[in-house]
Amino acid sequence: MTTYTEQFSAAAKANFEAQIALFSQLASKTFEGVEKLVDLNLKAAKSSLEEGQATAQKLFAAKDPQEFFSLSTAQAQPTVEKSVAYSRHLSSIFSSTQAELTKTAEAQIAEANRKVISLIDEASKNAPAGSEQAISLLKSTIGNLNAGYEQFSKSAKQAAEVIEANVTNAVDQLSQATTKATKATKK
Repeated sequence: MTTYTEQFSAAAKANFEAQIALFSQLASKTFEGVEKLVDLNLKAAKSSLEEGQATAQKLFAAKDPQEFFSLSTAQAQPTVEKSVAYSRHLSSIFSSTQAELTKTAEAQIAEANRKVISLIDEASKNAPAGSEQAISLLKSTIGNLNAGYEQFSKSAKQAAEVIEANVTNAVDQLSQATTKATKATKK
């Protein structure tokens, strides 16, 4: 039979190791998201430079102001469409990274809770008579903490979904407004 000190020491060590593993996993997921973001920005910058050069050559080749303005106007719609696509891709990267971070944290917290409950159950088997009420209070406190975390997690997910929906809506409205403006300019 192990002593309470040994049980709590082992639990503290396991908790510390779990926290290190969690931070490592969160850092890894964060770096994956940053890597995707950097890749997106590099591709966007390269594409923008290439397209800017091609557009400049076309504009300089214009024979009169009418053709120059016609070419300029024709570039507005593709530019906005690319900006919208970039915004959507950016939003997708943030959403997927946030989802991965949440999933990792939730799994780690669930495992930690399971271990704490297991430790309390084990300790309660060896607890002196009369400590049932204290153990019950401890279990109730942990249950309340878990319920609070679950509510916070749900609220955070809902807030993230609302923000994502608002960004998508704003991008869609910008795209529609630009399409209308481009069509009106062409007339």
